Amino acid sequence: MKPILFDFPNQFETENLFIRLPLPGDGEAVYEAKKASAEQLNLWLPFIPTDEEPEKTEANIRDAYAKFMMREDLRLHIFLKQSHQFIGCTGLHRIDWSIPKFEIGYWMDIRWSGRGYMTEAVEGVTKFAAETLRAKRVEIRCDTLNTKSKAIPERLGFELEAVLKNDKRDPAGDLRDTCVFVKIWEDEN
Repeated sequence: MKPILFDFPNQFETENLFIRLPLPGDGEAVYEAKKASAEQLNLWLPFIPTDEEPEKTEANIRDAYAKFMMREDLRLHIFLKQSHQFIGCTGLHRIDWSIPKFEIGYWMDIRWSGRGYMTEAVEGVTKFAAETLRAKRVEIRCDTLNTKSKAIPERLGFELEAVLKNDKRDPAGDLRDTCVFVKIWEDEN
């Protein structure tokens, strides 16, 4: 079956969070969060543009919406359930529907970090992948020096499968290593 024909919910809730696909109009909130978090994002996730104009952020949101609907990439926005405040971004990326397998990515508005919200969001996304999308493999990749990011899969019982040496360059051009954490579910066939 073509992935575009896969029907599944485009939102779910955890105890404190409302997590959903990106929607047109989310650009302003995402822009403000990236602006507030630019120093951290530039350090660990330099591929996320933190200096773009608000219109480009909105265009990126609309592109992410289209990719979600095409089932090419499943970006998800994280909101506090009570206040509807946007606090970060997560999602299921590098999808292989034939397995199915996914890579969870995430970043948080620095103003909301340290409160356990990202761990809660990643746990929710992992559950969504396993139970709703029937994942057989979920990965989380992060820089070996990014202790905050590494703590999340460790807390959630992901297994450290590998450390990829000299896997990428940091913004200064230095070679970096990448941790690959996984959760595996056996095929029921």
